[in-house]
Order: sequence, then C-alpha cells, then structure tokens
Amino acid sequence: MDLIIVESPTKAKTISRFLEKDRYKVVSSYGHVRDLPSRELGVDVENNFKPRYEILAKAQERVKKIKQLAKQANNVILATDEDREGEAISWHLVSALDLEKLKKPYQRIAFHEITKKAIQAALKNPRNIRLSLVDAQQARRVLDRLVGYKLSPFLWKKIRKGLSAGRVQSVAVRLIVEREREIEKFKSEKYFEISAQLKKGRDVFTAKLWKKNNKVIKKLGIKSATEAKAIQRELESAVFTVQQITQREITKTPPPPFITSTLQQAAYNQFGFSAKQTMQIAQQLYEGVPLKNNRAVGLITYMRTDSIALSLESVVAAQKEITKLFGKEYALTAPRVYHTKAKSAQEAHEAIRPTRLDHHPENLKPYLDTKQFKLYSLIWKRTLATQMAAAKINATSIEIAVQSTSKSKSVYHLKTTGSVIKFDGYLKLLGNTTLKQENVLPLLKKNDLLDLVKIISQKKATQPPPRYSEATLVKALEERSIGRPSTYAPTISTIQERGYVEKNENKKLQPTEIGILVNDLLVEHFTKIVDYDFTAAMENNLDEIARSEKKWQTVIKGFYQPFVSNLKEKSKEVKKEDFQTKLGRRCPKCESELVEKFGRYGKFIACSNYPKCKYTEKSDEDKAKEAAIKKSESDQNGDIICDQCGAKMEIKNGPYGMFLGCSNYPQCKNIKKIENKVGVKCPQCQKGDIVEKQSRKGRIFYGCSNYPECKFALWQKPTGEKCPRCKSLLVFVNKNKVRCSNKECGFEKEEVV
Repeated sequence: MDLIIVESPTKAKTISRFLEKDRYKVVSSYGHVRDLPSRELGVDVENNFKPRYEILAKAQERVKKIKQLAKQANNVILATDEDREGEAISWHLVSALDLEKLKKPYQRIAFHEITKKAIQAALKNPRNIRLSLVDAQQARRVLDRLVGYKLSPFLWKKIRKGLSAGRVQSVAVRLIVEREREIEKFKSEKYFEISAQLKKGRDVFTAKLWKKNNKVIKKLGIKSATEAKAIQRELESAVFTVQQITQREITKTPPPPFITSTLQQAAYNQFGFSAKQTMQIAQQLYEGVPLKNNRAVGLITYMRTDSIALSLESVVAAQKEITKLFGKEYALTAPRVYHTKAKSAQEAHEAIRPTRLDHHPENLKPYLDTKQFKLYSLIWKRTLATQMAAAKINATSIEIAVQSTSKSKSVYHLKTTGSVIKFDGYLKLLGNTTLKQENVLPLLKKNDLLDLVKIISQKKATQPPPRYSEATLVKALEERSIGRPSTYAPTISTIQERGYVEKNENKKLQPTEIGILVNDLLVEHFTKIVDYDFTAAMENNLDEIARSEKKWQTVIKGFYQPFVSNLKEKSKEVKKEDFQTKLGRRCPKCESELVEKFGRYGKFIACSNYPKCKYTEKSDEDKAKEAAIKKSESDQNGDIICDQCGAKMEIKNGPYGMFLGCSNYPQCKNIKKIENKVGVKCPQCQKGDIVEKQSRKGRIFYGCSNYPECKFALWQKPTGEKCPRCKSLLVFVNKNKVRCSNKECGFEKEEVV
C-alpha cells in the first residue's frame, strides 16, 4: 500500500474517495510539522545562516503516527499544495519522518485542482521536491525571523514590551499611517455645482453646467454662493437649444479571471469579507465540500495564485455552458486569452476557477453555507464571463447652448452624457456592476428647443483621500509588488492583531497611536525595513531564488550585515526618553520629573527616576474617561455598585481597554463591560441607551443597552435627530451627509442652495 500525505484532513477525505482503498491510504499532516524554535532565534548567523528546525510540539504525536504508517508503506507520496509553502511542507516531512534514513522511497505530486482526473494525472507523473521553491520559502522564513527577533527587542527597550516588527507588515502599516496623515493635512474646499433639469416632450433629463464664455468650468470653478445664485438667476430666464450631438459605440470586454488579490478585493467590495475570511472560504471550496451522498468534491482550483491564465479545457467547457445558458450570440468564436503582466507571477499556472463549470451555483446551494455559496457564485460567474462576448454600448454626448434673456453678456453651455446598452454580452451574467445604464436621454436632434424644469445649485466640498479598506490595501501592496498571494491575508490580520491598526465603524483601516509611533521610529531609523522599493526588490529576490537564479544564503547575507550594523548603531543612538512626553510636573514621591509613556494597555504617567522610584498614575486621557464613565454609570452617591456582592466597582484597564471590576476581588470576581453611550435613547423600547458595540468579526455597530430584551441595532452612528419624513433615527453617512436609518424611506440631508 502507498501512503499519500496531504496537509489538510478535508483534502485527505476528498482525495481518498478518488482512489482504490486497498492500494492507497491518505493521511493529513495538519499543516507544517517543523519550524524554527519558538523561543530562540534558531538561525546560525555565523554559519551561513543555517536554520535549525524542530518538530512542533502540537505535531509530535501526529508525526509519530505518520512515521509508523510510512514504515509499513511501499511508497510515500507527498501531495501538499503546489506553491512554495506546500513544497516546504513536503521537504520538512521527508526529514521529520526520517524517510532518507529509513531508505523509504518517496515521490512528490502536485495538482491545481482536487478532481479525480487531476489526482490520477499527478500520480502518473510524480516528480522530485523542487528545492528552489523550498529555498525561497526558507529565505522568507529566515528573513522574517531575523527581522522579528533582532528588531523586536529594540522596540521593547525603547518604547514598551510586547511590540514586534515585521518585514512586509511594517510596510503595510506605513501605507496606512501615511494615508492618515494625508487626511489630517487635507483642507476641504467648498464649491458649487450647477445643473439643469430639462424637458423634451414628456422626457426629463439632467445636464450639468459645462462652460462659461467658452471656457470649461473646473471642479472648483464656482466657489461662492453669490456667484452660484447669480448664475442660477441667469439660467432660469434662458433659452436652451441642442447645439451638438455626438454618438459612438463602445466595446467593453469582461475583466480577467480571479487571482488571489482580485478575489479578495471583489469579495470585500460585494460581501464585506475580510481577506482572511475570503481565503478560509476559498480553502474550503478547494479542498472539498460534501455534495450528494455526502461525497466531498473540490469545487475550485488552487486559490493562491497570481496567474490569470485559464486552461484550454476550462475555456472549451465555458463555451459549451455559455451557448447552453445564453445562446450562440453570447459565445466566442475563438477563446479569449489573458496574459499575466506581472513579472513575479509564478506561484501557480492558472487563475482561480471552478473545477467544473456545469456545477451551477444554484444547483450547489443546498450543500453550501451562505458564505461558501456567495464566494463560489462570484468565481463561477467571473470565470464564465471571461469567455462571453463583449458588451456593445451606445454612448451619447449632448452639448446645449444657453441663450440668456437677461442683460448679462455671459455665454453658458451645458453638457450631458448617457449610455444605452445595445448588446449586453457578458453583462447578462455579471450585471451592470461595472457599467450603469444611467441618464437615458430622449431622442434629440440638433437645434431642438428644450423646456426648463428647474435649475439645481448644489453646495459641495472636496473630500480627503479615503482610508484603506482591506481590499484597497491589498491593491496598494500588489501595485508596489509587495507581498505575494500567500501573504496578503496574514499580513492584514497580523497588523490588526498587534494593535498597530484597527477598523473603524466603516470597516476602514486606521493606525493606532502605538502603530504611528512604531512606524515613525522605523521610518526614521530603519529606512530599508519600511522602504517600498527595497521591500519589492526583496520579493523579487525571493522569486529569483525560486527560479534557481540566486542562492538564498547570498540574499540573506546581503540584507543581514547592513541591517545588524545599523541596529547596533541605533541601539546606542536612540534613547528611551525620545518616546516619553515630559509633563512639566513633579513626582509626588521623589520630586523627579513625571513623564507619559506607553505600557502594555496604553499610556500611563510614571516617574522619570524609574526604577529607583516606581510611582505611577493613570494618563490624563484615562482620568477623563474614568470621570465620564463614573458620571454615566454611578448612582446618586457617585458610586458604581457590584450587583453580586454590593461592594464598590473600580475602573480597571486590561488588554481590551477599560472595564469595571469588583473592589472585593479575589473574593468577588464580578466584572462588567463599560458601554460607550452615544447619547441617544433606544427608539424601540424607550428604556435602553444606544451604545457602541462590536460584532464577532470586529465590526462596530450601535445597539440597545437593553439587549437581549431589545434587539434594536444600526450599522451607522445615530445623530440623535429624527427623520422629518418617517420619524426614524437619522445616522451619519460621512462628514457632509446624514441619512434616514429606514432604508425604505431614503431621506438624506444634503446642503442644497
């Protein structure tokens, strides 16, 4: 019997049903079985950066069992994923199982999809472990270990314990910090936008003011209300004539099939899935989902890829499905071929696609959970759309001359554009998500006179650049060639887990105070670690190692020597006091100066004479928070009472912020979460307060403090005002707009002159 080893139990279950049970046994390693030691560097920097691996504690029993099976097997087949990480797992298994010492024959097989045909083809074409891919993975692991283990202690000494630095993660934080500073520096400018609602027969359409005295009016061209009102008055007494009509046909081709980054972006934009969540769901679809008769089937191809190529077999299958579902006019006469532009694309040979295009999403719906169904549908539709006919759109542009009847000598022109889909092509499947058929124009001809319905003058303001979402951060990293398909999701998760970045109520990424501080230190003193071009060049070096064009030790050496030299220099140059704020106050114990510094749970005030004097107190910010909490939580006597033992509750600080704990601890271990009230009573029960809450996924929302008795909740923060139409609560949309929380109402507050 041959022993097949994969890294996932789900994958093992799916593969085993394709194979003869009396010939093959399929087992799972549950991921990596060896790694660098957790409590020491594990890299011999004096001996050509030789890594020292050890079997993970959690994998020891598993390795023991697999080793026994390997001894009994005729042949060991390593069938881990086909990327660098999968290749490294196979390489580590050879050592962990002592296959060389046991002189046990072993083979490596790889496949892009978990289907019977793909597995059988892989078994017929085994290969050796590709050591160049293993070396590339080793190089990344050693690089990250050197940066983490050498730089993290520096941060502990200079700022506070528990901090850490990472090569790609630090660059991601820098992007977010720099965007935050752009937003802070941004100065909004007010301007006016003027348009006219015009009518021809019964058809009404809108045209924007385009030119004044034959000069195009730029975005900030009308800045004052006085000027806007003057123009409005002139247009209200004008004659509107069609001056020119331009029509052209636009051919719009479908977007390419999904790669890792574009799948993460699309899943976020359409469903709000985080990058980590998207990859977890995709992993489930790839490894296999139980369908009829509880038989697991792999539904998509490998999801860590940066290639947009599709196999000829899948393209042919797509044409059959398109013809069957939509008709011949939607199919192509020749396949549409997509070529990967990125030089670094080498992780896999094909884009993310369904393993079978006749597995229609609706037919699989009973077997998939809601999230699996959404993601599979997204991939299935995108793949099929890539091989559908292009959409044909008739685009129309109309210029309108304005002849004023007032004494003004100003000459105005309006302009409007509209589009009509002549042939929907691939949009029949994807819908108008990439193109909206809007402002459909009436049939007009040159010199037609138009009736004025009304002039609209809107006061607007320029907006700062938006904060990064997970999707736009992935895009920004990809555009700079930073990171690879396997690193986007863990990078974004890590910077949030470390507390350098957090999501606001709109699911946008914002740097924390400690994140900004660490970033500024790295930018000033360890420029290369957070330099975009340097990080991209290092990724390119790893790609070259994978292609056997460079030795991994040479790449590490080129990085390590200047890095460790700079670290020694900065250890002397940078002082801990540089990251402490002097308060101009004296310590009540020893008269030394008090400073504000960072601790495990945030800022606090301490004596600068530490460790001789260990005086501390809470930061001014925490004191203000405590005062506000006591005001909202305390009874008439100013005390917060424990509802279990009757003792006073104290405000304490923990890893997740402030909380109330009983002063009778440890006899009474009662704790209570401090609710962030927004100053609005619950409109549903009229008893509770609307408080800020956090969902299981970390998203901020606003709900009744009387939960679970009252389940009223909102995603946006309420303003405290009620809608003039339906009396529901108004909520903040952005700085310049509020909206009714009742979706059916649709009321919005806009600044209209």
